[in-house]
Amino acid sequence: MPLRNEPTARQLRLAVELRRLRDAAGLTSREAADLLGVTPPVISQIESGIAGVSEKRLRRLATHYACADEEFIGALVAMATDRTRGWWEEYRRRLPTSFLDLAELEHHARFLREVAILYVPGLLQTEDYARAVFSSRVPELTGEELELRVRHRLHRQRLTVPYDVVIHEAALRIRVSDRAAARAQLVRILEASETDHVSVRVVPFDLDGFAGAASAMTYAGGVVPKLDTVVRDGPHGAAFIDSTAQLGACRTLFHKVEAASLDPERSRDFINRLAKEL
Repeated sequence: MPLRNEPTARQLRLAVELRRLRDAAGLTSREAADLLGVTPPVISQIESGIAGVSEKRLRRLATHYACADEEFIGALVAMATDRTRGWWEEYRRRLPTSFLDLAELEHHARFLREVAILYVPGLLQTEDYARAVFSSRVPELTGEELELRVRHRLHRQRLTVPYDVVIHEAALRIRVSDRAAARAQLVRILEASETDHVSVRVVPFDLDGFAGAASAMTYAGGVVPKLDTVVRDGPHGAAFIDSTAQLGACRTLFHKVEAASLDPERSRDFINRLAKEL
């Protein structure tokens, strides 16, 4: 298989999982290489994501690593052998890689959970809202860069997987544009909340004891729980989190924020009141 110049987040995740299996088995890269009849650099390339791995080799490694979780192995095989060209590929080398990785992650997710504190989630943004957010970026985007980002964001919204989102009142009140656009954005959230696959909850300002200002995140459910992923914004772009401990902490955090929020019906009433104020 040809080497990759820039592995995707999904390809890197497969590489990480194979490395974890080898480490758990207590084998060195040379021992793993001997199992496949290759050199240690080949194992290094597979475990860094720059080289792919066939189903036959992956299953052989899993057997020698004493991994008996067939569902997990099957999920890894699917990741290794998937050759589907996703819609996001048309943006490669035109948008930052993190945009494409996020779209690919969402596409393969079984469910999505999100906590939004300062901005309306991208999956619920109107075109005007998205354009206003990207227009405020520093350094300023060119017209083409702006339109590509807006178009990409709107395409992401075609998902129909279960999506549970908790939005802080701050995100609902901060105006990134004029009153009409702000009202339209609230209406868009209300419309989405009435669909079968979307659940919207609101955390109001006057909630006592809420300390989740740093809890903004997207939790994507994998084909199996071991392949769940969390995405959090960082100073240098989106950070993809996949360690068992961190995933557990993020699940706990989401459930705490969700428990502190208004239920879906009261949340819709709350958003309706905000819309009427505009």
